[in-house]
Amino acid sequence: MTIQPSDKALLDWSGDTLAVGLFEDAVELTGDLATLNEKSAGILKEIIAEEEFTGKPNSTVVIRVGATHPVRKVIFVGLGKPEALKLETLRRAAATIARTAKKQKTKTLGISLPVWNNDPAATAEAIAEGIQLALYQDTRFKSEPEDKNPQIETIDLLGLAGQEAAISRVEQIVAGVILARQLVAAPANAVTPITMAETAEAIANEHGLQLQILEKEDCEKLGMGAFLGVAQASDLPPKFIHLTYKPATTPRRKLAIIGKGLTFDSGGLNIKGVGSGIETMKIDMGGAAATLGAAKAIGQLKPDVEVHFISAVTENMISGRAMRPGDILTASNGKTIEVNNTDAEGRLTLADALVYADKLGVDAIVDLATLTGACVVALGEDIAGLFTQDDAIASQLQTASETAGEKIWRMPMEDKYFDGLKSGIADMKNTGPRYGGSITAALFLKQFVKETPWAHLDVAGPVWTDKENGYNGAGATGFGVRTLVNWVLS
Repeated sequence: MTIQPSDKALLDWSGDTLAVGLFEDAVELTGDLATLNEKSAGILKEIIAEEEFTGKPNSTVVIRVGATHPVRKVIFVGLGKPEALKLETLRRAAATIARTAKKQKTKTLGISLPVWNNDPAATAEAIAEGIQLALYQDTRFKSEPEDKNPQIETIDLLGLAGQEAAISRVEQIVAGVILARQLVAAPANAVTPITMAETAEAIANEHGLQLQILEKEDCEKLGMGAFLGVAQASDLPPKFIHLTYKPATTPRRKLAIIGKGLTFDSGGLNIKGVGSGIETMKIDMGGAAATLGAAKAIGQLKPDVEVHFISAVTENMISGRAMRPGDILTASNGKTIEVNNTDAEGRLTLADALVYADKLGVDAIVDLATLTGACVVALGEDIAGLFTQDDAIASQLQTASETAGEKIWRMPMEDKYFDGLKSGIADMKNTGPRYGGSITAALFLKQFVKETPWAHLDVAGPVWTDKENGYNGAGATGFGVRTLVNWVLS
């Protein structure tokens, strides 16, 4: 599929399907659309009235205009109120258009949407992003594809001539999102600590990043007792992945991104029971997937920022070697942890990863983790929780996520809640009381960052969706990649 900018006017374009955005309660056909309606013997206006199309966001109407017309079909897509137009509006409208056009067996598609904020580059990026993310299908594990419709071959973005660079840029970002989707969607017998390390190696080789893989023995030398405590029950070796992107010039800042990398979480000896969603626990490396996806994108975009991509990758399994409830682990900063729940394992792996990143001398650290069900209870499945006491990082991430259309909400860091993590025989326990569980999890992580400004994103909800949602099909969403890229580039 080729997405390309076009200088052709709406009336001059010819092809299978022409898609046009219309604002809510302003669906009168004027200008070029009025002319197109006249050339189509009034059919456009007639069908709009017949279908009671009012331009509500992402609503559509498909009109066949005749075999002799230079355009075979017209799709009108609703954009909502004009004053509410955002990049996310265009992204979702483009996704709706792409899916609708594919169902109509379109091969050549022309899209005419309004320019956001007099910014044609951002507009082209949003449209191209929505199209590519919506049309992506993961058929790796099917013997034959279920979708028999032909693929769209060419998409012209009308009125956006000269935006080739913007489209190329977004294709590089989408490649990272798709990698994250593939990693999260794949079963735990396909994505393991070993294959995650191989994926990191492929990114390093393809895009010129530096790679260091710490094996179990290396982690032991660094005293990573928390990470290794989680890993010790698995038959597969743990892999501590450290990818580094360095620009050709002196970096204007240095950043670290850490992703939780549990390729499967059984819960350990506190095993997840029936109804716990254990069969979905392949997604517990959603943070690491976003981290590697961002690394792939940054490696292609090549900004003037040094970025360290880190993940302590393992399984949380059950065996005679498994850590037990009541065990005490010692993290690499010397802090001791009483394990009162082996199913709160992600924070243990992140603890040693945070200590490691804190020693790199970076300007800021952000970690992403499918960490707590409590965050999903608080914010639902579409919104990630943002935890930080640094207002500057909070502002940067909120701006980055808004531009990406990935929703985050800043949550409180109530220091008093750390009392619930206090242990009588160690420095802390790994879980606290039932209430405020996402907050106590963030406060636990805070103990392993000494000086560096830091933020934690709990992405347990939005890394997966059970139904088609915007430009995400059912399944893995690749959540976090675009926000991370925007943060690095800001």
